[in-house]
Amino acid sequence: METKNIMIVGVGGQGSLLASKLLGHLLMEQGYDVKVSEVHGMSQRGGSVVTYVRCGSKVNSPVIDKGEADYIVSFELLEAARWLSYLKPDGQIVTSTQQIDPMPVITGAASYPENLVEKMRAAGAKVDALDCLKLAEEAGSSKAVNIVLMGRLSHYFDLPDQAWQKSLEAMVPPKFLELNKKAFELGKNAQ
Repeated sequence: METKNIMIVGVGGQGSLLASKLLGHLLMEQGYDVKVSEVHGMSQRGGSVVTYVRCGSKVNSPVIDKGEADYIVSFELLEAARWLSYLKPDGQIVTSTQQIDPMPVITGAASYPENLVEKMRAAGAKVDALDCLKLAEEAGSSKAVNIVLMGRLSHYFDLPDQAWQKSLEAMVPPKFLELNKKAFELGKNAQ
């Protein structure tokens, strides 16, 4: 299998690490060579966080360069737009429509850009945007946005549903498992 490159981008405190560990576990269980690498910006709440997940027959480097990402999974619209230059020409963005103001917006030095989904599509990107926060809350916790996104991402992978479920069971603490399974299903089946 040729190498697949997935970037998970978001802001600190959103659960991108669990998402990347889940994906890494899933792909290793499927027999792929997997490299997961965290590239922290400011990992405390509100700072930009990026994780690379690369899988294939043999993966040498964990790093993804500009124009190489097959998928960008984003917890937040501005983060998706910020990393757009890393997407392959036929790459896919899976993003939550949530907007979290970065520091320049909070301080009033800048305003949050408008129509980001339209702008990314105009730039040629395939964008799958959904309100993951609403779906996570429906599942029982606003913290489950990461798993809603993984459910959405599962559309683009030709892997059996039970493989995803097995990785959820392996990576999520038992007391949160049902909630996360529900979040996964809601993300997967959202219209």
